[in-house]
Amino acid sequence: MVAKVNYEEAIKYIHSVSWRGSKLGLSRTKELLTAMGNPEKKLKFIHIAGTNGKGSVSAMLASVFKAEGYKTGLYTSPYIVSFNERMQINGNAIGNDELAEHTGYILQFADKMLDPPTEFELITALAFEYFYRNGCDIVVLETGMGGDLDSTNVIETPELAIITTIDYDHTRELGVTMNEIASAKAGIIKQGGSVLFYGENPEAEDIIRKKCSEVNAILSIPDFSKIIKREISLEHLLFNFENYKDVSVPLIGVYQFKNTALVLSALDIIKLKGRKISDRAIYEGLGNVIWRGRFEILMREPLFISDGGHNPQGVTSAVESFKAQLPDKKAVFILGIMADKNVESMVEIIAPIASEFITVTPDNPRSMPAEQLKERLLKFGLLVTACVSVCDGVNTAINRAGKNGIVFSLGSLYLYKEVLSSVGKLKG
Repeated sequence: MVAKVNYEEAIKYIHSVSWRGSKLGLSRTKELLTAMGNPEKKLKFIHIAGTNGKGSVSAMLASVFKAEGYKTGLYTSPYIVSFNERMQINGNAIGNDELAEHTGYILQFADKMLDPPTEFELITALAFEYFYRNGCDIVVLETGMGGDLDSTNVIETPELAIITTIDYDHTRELGVTMNEIASAKAGIIKQGGSVLFYGENPEAEDIIRKKCSEVNAILSIPDFSKIIKREISLEHLLFNFENYKDVSVPLIGVYQFKNTALVLSALDIIKLKGRKISDRAIYEGLGNVIWRGRFEILMREPLFISDGGHNPQGVTSAVESFKAQLPDKKAVFILGIMADKNVESMVEIIAPIASEFITVTPDNPRSMPAEQLKERLLKFGLLVTACVSVCDGVNTAINRAGKNGIVFSLGSLYLYKEVLSSVGKLKG
């Protein structure tokens, strides 16, 4: 019997389950989806794994598919502002009533399972049901963590599997060696499939090539040397790549040059497989893409930038973007990170462009307390202030920077929502 739940009850139910203590694997997701009639088997997917860049690549692909006229599902994590944005169709997040309706439907099956699904498994099943009921033509599906044992990996061979950059992150779950991490990501590679890998990691590439060989998958790696940068500004990036000229994207972190080139390579593969995608849709989709919290300008006076970089590779990309966009400048940094992150390596990357640090505690149970983060930074001889709240941190940073200065919020996507809210209040 389908349970009747409202939105608040649905969200409470979803968040009431925990993955900790649960055995890793796909068995629970498969059991739940089978009971639901396997909605995922009635959908077509682009499956995306990787350490950094998954969200940007997913958003760009979804924007292009939408511009071509496809009813496009997009599944991402974590959410930035609202839970609903984790599953979208044509850029619109699932509505509260529809989320409640689908949760009530799934609850009848989940509650009967001897080994109940985890939170992420529930959300993944919910997304599949949502995309199926709405008749999506294509779904851009981002993994939550890893690949092989990620609940999204229950799908059959997708139109294309994309693996973005691979670096050390989530080592407790995925392993401490590059071999282990790359093997987890390569888990999305399926029999006879097409695979696109970002490259620039020889050890990971060896693992991915081996997996492709084992399952007769075709591997492609873009040639980033063919990127010709035309313009870097606080409004857009403009570049040429292979046959594409004057490509403009409003995502202004310089790491987006390669992410966009990866997307263009993906679209070429998808077109060769028979899916119609016009040049008009490509330029329009890339030109109109929206993806929050990635080297995003929130305010102009002072210039206030927010980036979700939360591991050494992501932080390096954010700092390189800062140097390219604002050479010879320094910023007041608002820093809030999860407790399991490598503080020292991140700070070594940031310190050369920081005038001072404001530490805050993001609204997440895994966050490192601001005072503890401050103590770690003081060991580097840096100027550091710990703030009692993110709002206080934003106000302090803006005051320290002054009207003509720069504020840079970095360290966690979980920090973004509170920073955005605080900046919004100041702007009125």
